[in-house]
Formats: sequence, structure tokens, C-alpha cells
Amino acid sequence: MTNSLIADRDAFSREHPEARDDLNGRDWGVLEVGDRGPALLLVPGTLGRGDIFWQQMRALMDRVRIVAVSYPATGGVDEWADDLATLLDRRGIDRATVLGSSLGGLLVQFLAARHPDKVERLLPANTLVSTDAARSRPPYTSDLDTAPIEELRAGFAIGLGQWGATHPEQADLVELLLGEVSGRISEPELRSRLKGIKTAPPRPDLPFPKDRIATIEGDDDPLITAEIREEARALLQPGTAYHFSWGGHFPYVVRPDLYVSLLETELGLPLTGEAWGEGAVRVK
Repeated sequence: MTNSLIADRDAFSREHPEARDDLNGRDWGVLEVGDRGPALLLVPGTLGRGDIFWQQMRALMDRVRIVAVSYPATGGVDEWADDLATLLDRRGIDRATVLGSSLGGLLVQFLAARHPDKVERLLPANTLVSTDAARSRPPYTSDLDTAPIEELRAGFAIGLGQWGATHPEQADLVELLLGEVSGRISEPELRSRLKGIKTAPPRPDLPFPKDRIATIEGDDDPLITAEIREEARALLQPGTAYHFSWGGHFPYVVRPDLYVSLLETELGLPLTGEAWGEGAVRVK
């Protein structure tokens, strides 16, 4: 049976292939669509390339200039934050609304802390503000330079299998993510992403206007617990907090229309996607 998510993502990627860009000596994947309207930078988590946001890019590309990235095989969140600022400068983008999910959500906080002049609005999604707790759990307890890649990938497969068993309606998502971790994300890039969490320094102070911060979280996120979500909101003090009642760790994949509405709202665009309702709450 054809996986509709993978088929749709692959069709988009064939039409809009990822390019490579050397940013401060690190080899990033960069996907750009749209050439008008407000600028939007999209940063994925550990298990996504830039095109994991394909549904949002397709819906907004006629009205928004979008840049989505895939991580390099070297560096960490400090260096990556500087790389993203370089990327925006190189594209002639003075300021962008910046959304990062999971690992990307941590990274965009570093970007806003180190380069606040480059960030119009900050959208940390399904993410954390400290990696201290994560370091005490697999796979971060392993030596991420020498641990067999098969073991690291198998750990992700176990977690994804457990999610699929309890959420059979998201079988297509699980298969898509298994494809990412099984090789679509190369071994060096996967190790680099994991080390980005394990070696992240304490997040710098974030002297950024609170009314220009919007957090995004899911009540059923299996990775970002209620305690972690509360910690993030307490530290970030967002002007707006979006809550998905369901959607797990990847609401932009499984609830794409509602996520488009969220981005339209944050970018100041007319709403064309699914209206906010019982499935999600926006709290000022």
C-alpha cells in the first residue's frame, strides 16, 4: 500500500530539491520556495530534513518567502545559530519569522539570543529550554562518536514502533520517520544532531520581546512532557502559547491545515487553512 505522506513529500521534493550551502565551513542543506511576502525560516528537529515542512511550504509559497534547512554533519547549536544568521544575510533577508521544532526549537532560541536583530518573531515548537534531563537518557548516554549507528537507529525505531502501536491512525507518519532515521538522514548528520542535544551549552539569556514569542506544544507529545512544556513556558514567557490537543511530536505533519493557520496568524496573513477549534487552543 502506498504511503500517502511519503508520496506527497517526495513529489514536493522532486519539484523543490534541497541545495547545499557552505555556511562558515559547515555544509547545510537549504530548501527555498517563494520570492515575495514576509520571510519565514523553518528548522526541523532530529528526525527531519528541511522538507518535513513540505505541507506548510506548499500552502504558503505563493505568499511567503520560505527557507528551510537540514543540519550539517559538524558543529553544535552555538555554531549553528551563527550559521543561520549567515544564511539570512547571504539571502538578503534582514529579519525573518523563525520556527524551529524539537532540536530546532532549541536552536532558534540560540539564534534569537545571539542575533536578535535577525528575528521578527520567534516560534519554538515542541521543544525544551534545557538539555540537562535529556543527557541522562538514551541515546545521549552513549558515546555518540563511536556507538554503532545500527544501535542508534534501532533506538529510534523502538520508540517510533511504540508510538505507532498506540496511534495506528498515524502509521504513515511512523513509516515516514523510520525512512528518515534509517538512511535519508545520513549517519554523520544523525550523529551531529544527537550531539547537538548532548553538548548544548546553557541557553544564553534571551533579551527578546515577549510579545514576539509564540510557543507551540502538544498535549500528547511523547517526548516533550508536561513538566518540560511548563518549564519552557515559564522561561520564555510567550505572548502567545499554542496548544494542540493531539498531534504528538509532529503536529505540522499530521495536522497540516491547522499548522498553516498558525503560521498565517503569526505572519499576519489572511487565514486560508483550518480554523482554530476544539482541536487546538491559542492562549494569549
